[in-house]
Amino acid sequence: MLFSKTNVAGSRTQMCSYCRRASTIRKNENVLPHPKGWEERRSTAFFFPSKPANGLALNRYTGGGVNINKTQALRQKKVPGLDRDTMTSQKEPQEGLSAPAKVTGPSSWSRVSCPCCISNHIEPLVLIQLAENIQPITKQWIMSVISAPVKAGGAQLLVHPGEDMKGDMIVVAAPRCTLLRVTEDLGLCKTYQDGNMTAFSFEDRDNFCNIDNMQQFLTLAERQYIIKHELDSMRAIEDQRIPGIPAPKGKLKARASILQKLEKAGVIRNITPLHEQKLLSALGKQWYSHKSLWGQPLDSIHAYFGGTIAYYFSFLDFYTLSLFPPAILGLFITFFLPSANFSSGNKTESAPAPPKDHDGQPSVSSYMVQAVFSMLWSTVFMELWKRRSAALSYRWGTFNLAEQFQEPRPGFHGELSTNPVTGRLEPLFPEWKRRLRIGLVSLPVVGVFLGLVVMGMAGFYFFERLISNWHKASGSYFTAALQYLPSIAHIVYTNVLGNIYRNVALQLTEAENHREESSFDYHHTTKVLVFTFFNNFAVLFHIAFFKEDMPLLRKRLSSLLIVTQVVNQFTEVVVPFLVDRFITSADRNLKEDDPEVDHLQAQGSLPAFPGLFAEYIELLVQFGYLSLFSCVYPLTAPLLLLNNLTEIRTDAYKLCKLFNKPFSAPVANMGVWQTAFEVLSFISVMSNCWLLLLSPHVKELTEDAGFSSSKVLVIAVIVEHALIMVKMILAFMIPDEPDWVRIKREQIEYHSMQALKKQRIMRCRVEDKVPLKA
Repeated sequence: MLFSKTNVAGSRTQMCSYCRRASTIRKNENVLPHPKGWEERRSTAFFFPSKPANGLALNRYTGGGVNINKTQALRQKKVPGLDRDTMTSQKEPQEGLSAPAKVTGPSSWSRVSCPCCISNHIEPLVLIQLAENIQPITKQWIMSVISAPVKAGGAQLLVHPGEDMKGDMIVVAAPRCTLLRVTEDLGLCKTYQDGNMTAFSFEDRDNFCNIDNMQQFLTLAERQYIIKHELDSMRAIEDQRIPGIPAPKGKLKARASILQKLEKAGVIRNITPLHEQKLLSALGKQWYSHKSLWGQPLDSIHAYFGGTIAYYFSFLDFYTLSLFPPAILGLFITFFLPSANFSSGNKTESAPAPPKDHDGQPSVSSYMVQAVFSMLWSTVFMELWKRRSAALSYRWGTFNLAEQFQEPRPGFHGELSTNPVTGRLEPLFPEWKRRLRIGLVSLPVVGVFLGLVVMGMAGFYFFERLISNWHKASGSYFTAALQYLPSIAHIVYTNVLGNIYRNVALQLTEAENHREESSFDYHHTTKVLVFTFFNNFAVLFHIAFFKEDMPLLRKRLSSLLIVTQVVNQFTEVVVPFLVDRFITSADRNLKEDDPEVDHLQAQGSLPAFPGLFAEYIELLVQFGYLSLFSCVYPLTAPLLLLNNLTEIRTDAYKLCKLFNKPFSAPVANMGVWQTAFEVLSFISVMSNCWLLLLSPHVKELTEDAGFSSSKVLVIAVIVEHALIMVKMILAFMIPDEPDWVRIKREQIEYHSMQALKKQRIMRCRVEDKVPLKA
C-alpha cells in the first residue's frame, strides 16, 4: 500500500450523502455503516492489471513512494497520477459550486470525501476532449463541476487533467459510491448471495456477490455508461457564467444541462469511453476472427460494448440462423418444384396453361408453398426471438429497468417548476404543446416526404413504360438491358430521399421536446419506420395489387436484392478494409511504450460510431422482402443469408477497429424495433394471402369452377381472416418468455414488495423513537 491509512482515508466519519442516508437505516438495525474489513475492501475495490490495456500505465514519479527513474519517466512523457496501479484519490469535502472544487494539481486525481470510496487504484473510464484553445480557468471550472456533489449540481466523479492543466483533455473515473448509487437508480439487477438475480439496493449492498470489486460487480460498459449518465445529469443550481467564455455563450441558466451547454458552446468536442486494448483484442479473436459461420460471444459483447450493441448482434445472429429454413426451401423450390407461371398475371394468347397432373387437377404450386411457409415462418421467428430476448434480459440483469422518474434527458427544455410527481425542481413542458407540435408540424412534414415517394414512384412507372415501348420497337440487347435502368434509378432515388428524411425526422423529434430518452427514441424511430415502409414497399405493393403484374414484381424485387447486396458488400467489406489499411494505420501502429497521451489522442481521433439505426433499418427492409414478397422470388432468403453471414463479421470489425467506442445504455429488449418487426410479420399474412389470390394456379382453379370476381373476393377475405386467426393462435401457444424467466421475474417483484414493506416499518420505528429521545 503506497499511502498509510491516515494519509489516504482521512476521517472515517466523512461520508457522502448517499452513504450517510444508508448508514442511518443500518444503525437502526444495529449494523455498522462500514462493516469490519472495510479497509481491506477499500484497497481492493478497484483492481487493475500491472500494464493497463489502454496505454495508461502512468506512474506517479512525483510522489507516492514508487521508485522510478525520473529520466526514464520524462523520456516516456508519463502523465503523472494516471497510473492504474498507483492512482490515488484523495479526501476533499465539496459542498457546492460557488467556490471551485479543489484539484490537487496536474499530477493527481480530484479528491473524494467518503472513506469507502478511497482507493489506491482508480480506473480511467472516459476521455473528455476539450477545445484546443481552452483556457485553464475554464478547464478548472469543468473539473470542479464534474467532481462536485450531486446536490450541488455536479456528477460526484473523479477527474484528472491529463498531461497538464493547459491540455485539451480530461480523464474521468467513478468512485465506488457513485457506481452503486446509479446502479440502484437505473434498476439494474445483480447476483444476490443466493445466486439469483435481484434488483440492486444500496442499503442491502453487502448481500450481493462481488460487491467489493467493481470490475466484477459491474461490466466495463455499465461503468462507462454510469459516468455518461452522471455527466448528462449535471444541472446548474442558479444562473451563472462559465469562466473564460464570453456571454452569451458562457451564460448558464438555472437547471440547464451543463454538459449540453458546454457542447453547444464548442468547449467540449467529444466524450469517449476508453478502450481496454487487451480485452478488445481477446474479444476480436472470439468474434470477427472466429472461423465458425455463426455463434457469437454475446456475454463478452455485452460486458464490453453494452446492452444496445449486444441485443443488435444477438438479433442479427438469431435472424441469420433462422434464414436457413427459408433459404433451403427457396433453393428446393427454384430447382426442383415447378415454378409459378407469373406471366399469367398478364395473360396473352401464347401463355402456356399451368401444368396439370394425371387426375386433371393443377400441380402443386411453388408459389403457394412459399407463401404459406413465409406466413408461418415470420410468426414463429418473432415469437421465438421474444423468448430469447427475455432470457437475455434476465441474464444481463436489465428486465427491471426504471426511467420514468429519472432526471430529464439533456435536450429537454421548458419552464422551471416543481414536478408534481417527484417534487423535484426541473424544467416542465405541457403535453398539449407537444401534441400541437406533432399535429401541426411533424405530421405535415412527414406527409410531404411521403408525397415525394409517390412522385418518385410515378417517375419510375413513366420511364419504365417509355423504355419498355422502346424495347418493343427495337428488340436489341441494349434496350433489353436498359429495362433495368428505371428500377436502379428509383432505388438510388429512394436511398437518397431516405437519408435526407432521417435528418429531418431527427430535427422534428428534437422540436417535439420529449422528456425521457425512451420517448424520444420511440417517436424518432416511428417517424423513420413509417417513411421506410412507404419508401421501400409502396412500389412493390402497387405492382402486386394494382397492376397485378407478377413478372414486373419479380424483376423489381430481384433488382432490389441484387443492387442492395452489391452496395452493401462494397460499403461493409471494401470500404472498412480501405479505411483500416490507409487511414487508421498510424494509430494502429502505436506501441505500448509510446507516450500515453498519444494513445489517448489516437482513441479520440477516431470517428464517432454512427449508431445502429441504419443497421436495424437494413434488417427491417430485408425482413419485409422475405416475409411479404418472397413467394414471388424464392431466392430471396438465400441471397439474404449470404449477405448476413458477412454482415456479422464486418459490423463487428468496424465496431472494434474503425470507430470510437460508443456509450451503450442498459436495455431490456430491442424496443420499438421489435414492434416494427412484429407489425411486418402481421402484414405478411395479408400480403401473402392476396398474392395467393393472384397466383396463376388459384386463378386457373377459380376460372374452371366458374366463380365470379365478387365470390372470389369474399373467399379471399375469409381465407385471410382464417390465416390471421392461425397466426394469433400460434403467437398465443408460444409464450413471450420462458417459464423460468417468468418465475424469476415474479420472485423479484415479490421480494421488492417485501423489502419496501420492511423499509416502511423501519422508518415508522425510527419516527416513533425520535419524540422519545427529544
